[in-house]
Amino acid sequence: MMDRTLKALSLTLSYPTAELQEAMADIAAVMASDHRLEAETCESLQKLAKEVGQGDLFDVQESYVMLFDRSRTLSLNLFEHVHGESRDRGGAMVSLIETYRGAGFEPATTELPDHLPVLLEFLSTRPSLEAQETLADAAHIFDALATRLVRRESRYAAAFAALSQLAGAQADAEAVAVMLAQPDDDPTDLNALDAVWEETEVTFGPDPNAGCPQVRDMLATMDRPAPTPLSRSA
Repeated sequence: MMDRTLKALSLTLSYPTAELQEAMADIAAVMASDHRLEAETCESLQKLAKEVGQGDLFDVQESYVMLFDRSRTLSLNLFEHVHGESRDRGGAMVSLIETYRGAGFEPATTELPDHLPVLLEFLSTRPSLEAQETLADAAHIFDALATRLVRRESRYAAAFAALSQLAGAQADAEAVAVMLAQPDDDPTDLNALDAVWEETEVTFGPDPNAGCPQVRDMLATMDRPAPTPLSRSA
């Protein structure tokens, strides 16, 4: 059975289009009916849905791009927060693609497979416990992004607060602190943006060491502080 709230959040966090604006009222209704979400979060989600659905499309799109496409610390590509643009990200991406295909899921998008709306669409089709565990493993990322969005006075923070609540687990405070310790980038700094595009290109070629781990196993290591020798598993 599809988790309609995860699907709704996937759409909410997608690039705004005229079609998405037309659907935002229905999307807002789905999120408002989910009793897993706190009342304050539901109210904030309604304000976000109204802003996206009723705002000038050009302004809404520009705001989205400035937040998520031109701010690496707010990137919706989850592996960005782990590997940056290094080749390690390519191997992780191959494994994620294999996980999707193994579950019979083919994203109907040109976005990268680690793009959060893509992952949420996938999780909306998975058993509820699996989806919740995956969200819990990424809770520190959601909390850090929510904090950054609150600082920028963006209503999109509500979407990440909702994901944290759907995860049903408290985020690792140390992992959140590690993410927030990174200086927030300036989306208006065009020189910095040019430097991003000049970095090493991500490749997705075959990797003999790449297996097919579950999504939650990959997310579980995202930005977590390295364990001490005594805390390592045997």
